[in-house]
Amino acid sequence: MTDAAFFVDSWDPAYGASFEASAAGPAAPSSAQVDADVELPAVDWRAIGVRPGVRAPDVVLLVDGVRRIDASIWTAETDGLSFPGLAASYAAGVVRCDLGRGAAQLAGTRVGRGLFTASPSAQDVVAGAIRYPVHRVGGTGELAKLPAAVQGPLTALEVAVSDAARVDGDLLVVDGPLRSRRQLPRTLGYIKTQHSQYLDARLTAVVTGMASGERSPVFRLGTAWGGWSWYLRLPVAIGAPWAGVVRVECSADLPVEAAIELADLSLVTLPRFASTPYKDPRAPQNLIPIAGLERRLRALLGDSRLLHRALTAAARAAR
Repeated sequence: MTDAAFFVDSWDPAYGASFEASAAGPAAPSSAQVDADVELPAVDWRAIGVRPGVRAPDVVLLVDGVRRIDASIWTAETDGLSFPGLAASYAAGVVRCDLGRGAAQLAGTRVGRGLFTASPSAQDVVAGAIRYPVHRVGGTGELAKLPAAVQGPLTALEVAVSDAARVDGDLLVVDGPLRSRRQLPRTLGYIKTQHSQYLDARLTAVVTGMASGERSPVFRLGTAWGGWSWYLRLPVAIGAPWAGVVRVECSADLPVEAAIELADLSLVTLPRFASTPYKDPRAPQNLIPIAGLERRLRALLGDSRLLHRALTAAARAAR
C-alpha cells in the first residue's frame, strides 16, 4: 500500500458509490459546456454558507418514482419476425413536509403499468386483475434500450401526483434531474449520485473543500437538459472528498437572481432531511422522506413473483 490517503465511501456497496467515476477516472471532464461566471466570477469561487434572513419554506414536497421490470417478453409476428418487450410496473408519490408543525405525511401516490415494445401487432396484456397497456416504442426496439422507455410515463406520473399536492409558497424537490419537469414552478432537481464531473480541477477543489451546510456558487450547464446548478454538502462526518455532496438544479428559464434565491433556499431546507448511516445505507444523500416513500411505492407495485406468474399464464393462454 502507498502512503496516499484513502477513504471508505459511507454508502453500502450494494448501491454503488456516491461518486460514480468514469473509466477515465474521477478527474475525467464532462463534455458539457459550463458557465461558472454566474453568481461569482470563476476566479473568486468560494464555498457559500447560509445567508442571513433566509428561511425554509413552510411546506416542502418531495417527489420520487420507482420502476420494476415484471417480465421480459418476445412477440411472434405473422411474418416470422419477433420483437422484444418489457412488462413493467412503476409508481410515483409525494411526501408533504410541514416544517412549521414538524410533520410529514404521504400526500398522494399513483401506480402505472405498461408493455413496452416496438411490435406493431402487440396488444394490451391482461394478467389476472392487472392490465399492461401497450406503449409502442420507436426504432427497432432493442431489448437493451427498452428500460429507458419506462422513464417517460414514470415522469408523467410524478408530474401528475405532484401537481395534485401543490400549495402556494411551497418548494417541490424532485429526486433526480429535472429533465422534462423544468416547467414546474419553485422546483429543484436533487441528484444524489455524481456520475460526471462538470468543473475544472480548481473549481472542483472548491466543491470538495466545502464544509457541511455550505454550497458552491451557481453555475450553468449547457447540456440538452441543462440549467442552473450548484453543489451542496449535507451534514456528514469528515470523509472522502465527495462525501455528502449532492448536485441541485433548477430551470434554465429562470432569471439568474431567481436561481440564486433557490440555491440559498436549498441550503436551509435540504440538510434538515439528510439521513444517517445507521438508518440508511445511502446516507446522508438519500433523504429521509424519500427513503420512506421508496419503500411505500415498491410495496404498491405488488408481488413480483405473482405478477410474473400471471404474465406467464396470460402468454400461455394467448397461444
